[in-house]
Amino acid sequence: MKRYWMLVVVALSATMVLLCQNWSFGEKPGKAETQETKETQLEQKSEAPVTIQVDRTSLSNGGDIIVNGTAPAGKAVYLEVYADKKMSASRFDAEVDKDTGKRPYIFYMTSGMPAYYKIYIPKDKKEDLEKIKKEGKKWSYSAALKDLGADVAYAVPAKIKIDKYQATLWGSIIGSRGELLQPMDEKENRKRSMQLIKARFRNPQAVLAPTVEIAPDGAYKAKVSIPEGSVPGNYTIVAVVDKNIKSIPITVQNNISFPTVYLENAGTSINILLPFFLTLCIAVFGVLMGAGGGFILNPLLVSIWPLPHTVVAGTVMPTVLFSQASGIYNYSRIKFINWKLGTSIGLAMVAGAFIGPKLTEMITLDQFKFIFGWILVILAVLMFWQTTPGYISKNKKEQAILKEFKKKAEEAKVNKG
Repeated sequence: MKRYWMLVVVALSATMVLLCQNWSFGEKPGKAETQETKETQLEQKSEAPVTIQVDRTSLSNGGDIIVNGTAPAGKAVYLEVYADKKMSASRFDAEVDKDTGKRPYIFYMTSGMPAYYKIYIPKDKKEDLEKIKKEGKKWSYSAALKDLGADVAYAVPAKIKIDKYQATLWGSIIGSRGELLQPMDEKENRKRSMQLIKARFRNPQAVLAPTVEIAPDGAYKAKVSIPEGSVPGNYTIVAVVDKNIKSIPITVQNNISFPTVYLENAGTSINILLPFFLTLCIAVFGVLMGAGGGFILNPLLVSIWPLPHTVVAGTVMPTVLFSQASGIYNYSRIKFINWKLGTSIGLAMVAGAFIGPKLTEMITLDQFKFIFGWILVILAVLMFWQTTPGYISKNKKEQAILKEFKKKAEEAKVNKG
């Protein structure tokens, strides 16, 4: 009997040992397998799924860069290109809301907009981009990104800090930005940043370019064109397949030299000699007309160079002082200045100069050109009408004034001689 129980105990003990060994052996391979999987995952993460390289790392006042690399086969590749330098951008939302039927009067402003920003898309999307261009002023940047699949590459502007103001109709009239509202969440900030991109760069071709050629094996090649007059400094290029698959950023340096200078608040570079000689000609004509020439210089600067209308208006204002100062001195010598009338007009200009700058940043470039254009047309028609023979013959008082001006001008010449 004792032998029987001893055999049972031995059998049970052997069974327990075997079970423990099996459990132990089963666990160890599991741990080893888990560790191996983790190491494989780390190796996969360390390998960049998208590579990128450029044919040059330095430019002289713009130029072309050939970008190539590899990406997962069968995937579309986009290039996000942006300048490190920042500039201001603003947008005044006064359009009627479709849901409420009311005008929101919201003013959005940022000082963190990349001075250069563009997404290069696959070449086979060129026709889609052409359709977007045909939409004219009604094109939507957010819709364009979605339709072209380029929203996966839109990253840098989405993170810029945007200030949001609640303006009022009266506030906009007197030039007030309004009450600063609470910061926006990530989703709304991204949406508003796209609207600011459109407000700053205006045209689809300025922010989108179909130059990326993609081979079946995933190899890609693209031409990135930095226009002459672009901002100097570093340009970052990133190849993007989706939001989680990107290349390591690569940097290209753009250099400029005198007479090309960078206008920081305008976000562009220009040959400074060209506006110098243009302004010289305008100043001669402007002072001849009894003005500083700003009404002529303003639309020309906006039309010839890619300068924001806000910067042009603000820049022309103080520069006119130079021509006005010399003009005041010379007109005072020939006694053509009526100080009583000039003082009363000057007080009105003080009030107008306070309101004007704020209103300028709340209108678009198209609105600015429309208003300025009509003012110039009306003034031109009025002045032309006043020079017709019929008008002059009927206005004896004006004839007397013209004779007096000629008399004083002749006397001034005699005195000077």
